Amino acid sequence: MEDEKKLEEDNGAVIEELSGGDGKPLTQDVGEESSGKKKLSRKEKFKKEAKSIFWIVFVVLLFRSVFFEPFKIPSGSMIPTLMIGDFILVNKMAYGLKVPFTDFFGDPIYITGPKKPQRGDVIVFKYPKDTSVNYIKRVIGLPGDVLEVKDKTVYINEKPIEGVEFDGKEIMADMDDKFKNYNFKFFQTKTGEHDHVIQIDGDSFFNTDYPRIKIPEGKYFVMGDNRDFSLDSRFWRFVPFEYIKGEALFVWFSMIMPWNDDPFKFRPWRIGTPII
Repeated sequence: MEDEKKLEEDNGAVIEELSGGDGKPLTQDVGEESSGKKKLSRKEKFKKEAKSIFWIVFVVLLFRSVFFEPFKIPSGSMIPTLMIGDFILVNKMAYGLKVPFTDFFGDPIYITGPKKPQRGDVIVFKYPKDTSVNYIKRVIGLPGDVLEVKDKTVYINEKPIEGVEFDGKEIMADMDDKFKNYNFKFFQTKTGEHDHVIQIDGDSFFNTDYPRIKIPEGKYFVMGDNRDFSLDSRFWRFVPFEYIKGEALFVWFSMIMPWNDDPFKFRPWRIGTPII
């Protein structure tokens, strides 16, 4: 009997411990405790929200600085590869992994690489005349190359980058309104390992030639695919490697809003278009 009584007392102690030690249900204690929590003051709520916003902004900026960054195409210098209103994604790791945020305040510091851009890459870079502005062009000349343009044909180390002319009716059908009345000629060409299309205004005889020049080390000669409507290295010379932000990957959206007398245009068929 004494053993049975002792067993009952021991079991009762276990049940009592799980119940809270005073015979009350555990849920009742938790409820009473939670209901007695101190409410946050307005200042504390503000601090909590500000901290959350800070970390969200920090992660977004970190992602944009190191991995990928979106850009919008505002001009027609890269038509037909890129159309006005295209939203593109740029690979910031294409030429090496950078120390976060170093490219926001000056020249980037690379953790890996750096890997050099290849001929034909479409790159986003800081405009050498105003580094607060971003440009996008195609790499044509590499460090050490001897480059010249004769009758709108580019020669690299005395070899022409040739193109095959074709009927560009489909391109003209989707052409931005400001370029629809020009006499464009379209050429399928290959720059480095990149097969792409360039367009030339058949009625323009401005800048048909560019004198022979040797590209310095660490510098790149870039041009737009819309050759007669591109402010590029023919006008302001070279792009330093340190100014290059990354390589353009693909179009993730394409739309022109009806501002500044531009008609509304939505191009869903361009979504996912690779930039080659």
